[in-house]
Amino acid sequence: MRSFLALLFLLVFFIISIPIFLFEYILGKFNHRAMVASSQKIVVLAFHVILFISGVKRTVIGQNNIPKDEAILYIANHRSYFDVPVAYVSLPTLTGFMAKKEIAKIPFLSTWMRLIQCLFLDREDIKQGLKTVLKGIEQIKSGYSVFISPEGTRSHGTEMLPFKEGSFKMAEKTGCAIIPVALSNTDDAFENHSPWIHSTHVVIEFGKPIYPKELSKEQVKFLGSYVQEIIREMLEKNAPLV
Repeated sequence: MRSFLALLFLLVFFIISIPIFLFEYILGKFNHRAMVASSQKIVVLAFHVILFISGVKRTVIGQNNIPKDEAILYIANHRSYFDVPVAYVSLPTLTGFMAKKEIAKIPFLSTWMRLIQCLFLDREDIKQGLKTVLKGIEQIKSGYSVFISPEGTRSHGTEMLPFKEGSFKMAEKTGCAIIPVALSNTDDAFENHSPWIHSTHVVIEFGKPIYPKELSKEQVKFLGSYVQEIIREMLEKNAPLV
């Protein structure tokens, strides 16, 4: 029943999105940042509904660690399709997600993603991947945060996949803060019960900001491993909470 209701809501939401897209397009002609903020509020509201229908309850830890007046690079582990809605409703900054390029072909969804400054990464083409990273750098300089899962794909079990170091270039080149994000038990909402949505409790923790310029040369050289270890420690700490 939860799966059916979630799909029904998405269908209705995408239908009513058509006139909203027109409004956002006009707003963007006059004030791009206002368009992004407006679109993000709508997407967050839709995600709240999805989480409610799905019976997903959140415990949010460390939200006060997030600087509110600057663009940030959020770095998270990746376990589920539910990672994005759980994270997005918890973010205080204007933020676009890094997603695989295939999602850019999905009608309605891709339009909403572009409105909220999401980036589409070609994982097979290094040259195109570099262009996406450069676009992310410009986005952060323009005041929009970026949310990345450097594993590149969903991982299951207790072990994370290796973090791709290229994901951290945006912080190294801009000097922005890196916020480690630990998502626990999100795969119990869907992946562990596929194809059915399952009510569950998830935990999301935001770690303290990490500024590359404050790290040693060795830590910067292996920045991915450094941040991943912080996330691993948070996951282990939060395991009893789920």
